[in-house]
Amino acid sequence: MTGDEAWEFYKGKNILAPMVRVNGFPTRLLAHEYGADIVYTEELIDRKFMHCKRIENEEWGTVDFVDEKMPAENPGRLVLRTRKEERDRLVLQIGTGEAGRAMKCAELACKDARVIDINMGCPLKFSITNGAGAALLKKPETIRDILTTLRRNLPSDVGVTCKIRLLANVKDTIELAQAIEKTGVSAIGIHGRNVWQRPRDPAQWDVIKQVVDSVSCPVIANGDIFEYQDFDRIREATGAAAAMAARGAMWNQSIFSKDGLVPPRESLMKLMTKCLEWDHSVNSTKYLAREILIKTGYCVLQTPVGEGLNKAKTLAEVCKVFELPEGTVGRNRIARLKRKVLVEEVDDSTLNV
Repeated sequence: MTGDEAWEFYKGKNILAPMVRVNGFPTRLLAHEYGADIVYTEELIDRKFMHCKRIENEEWGTVDFVDEKMPAENPGRLVLRTRKEERDRLVLQIGTGEAGRAMKCAELACKDARVIDINMGCPLKFSITNGAGAALLKKPETIRDILTTLRRNLPSDVGVTCKIRLLANVKDTIELAQAIEKTGVSAIGIHGRNVWQRPRDPAQWDVIKQVVDSVSCPVIANGDIFEYQDFDRIREATGAAAAMAARGAMWNQSIFSKDGLVPPRESLMKLMTKCLEWDHSVNSTKYLAREILIKTGYCVLQTPVGEGLNKAKTLAEVCKVFELPEGTVGRNRIARLKRKVLVEEVDDSTLNV
């Protein structure tokens, strides 16, 4: 996916940015329901993901990527869950520092993702110690090797992109973006902060604009999007093809709604329902809830909800904390199994006629 096809895919799109422990299946589904055009997975570490097994899960109607080295009862066994309907909007982000491992991951998942993205901006220790994330910004040859390997070997309809941060100066950032463009990528994502900057530091939309003006491929602008109108603002300010929200989308997925943000409590309850229905990891579910509760002004440790959430060991206990209906946990699997039984009964009755 390059040229006109890439521009058609990205032009004017609002995107859910990749966030570790956030971008599981429930968050991606809810963001899309509110209006997200494109959704990223969280960063998937190559050394783990490349050894996963792809399973078409008939009970859930999903495609699951499973780490079979882990015991069946370990929630970390399920590394990624998606479904066929998500494929045309899904970007799978890989944390990698080596072309061979990146290719193995991409080959495993290219049937289920429209785009394969390489994380080149994460400053966290778990990423850079493996030579991935922001560590790649200092390794232009490795960047070239990874991206050209993916573009050369993946099907032409699968996009190849990367997400970078700003370098120490504008000139270096522009030169890096131009080098990346020459590898044949579909687009470049740019987080408008330097590696050493924190979220509280304003995103540098002016620098993103200078990079946009220096390349001809689509650019995805990321940084300081907290309401729906900000998507248009950052596109207008930078000239970027697409806009990407991270923290704003973590706190309230209705940021993607043209109708504006719904009350935080409403958004939280919808997200918790999604997590429970799809049997999401209990630790990830609690993490999402805590982040939203803290942002909306609750003191997690000093409220009944907060105390109950911290004590919860199972999704059933999380369900009780938020006073959701009994039977919410695993509801989608149960409903699917019931439909399957009904279909089989109809088939049997037809055969008996």
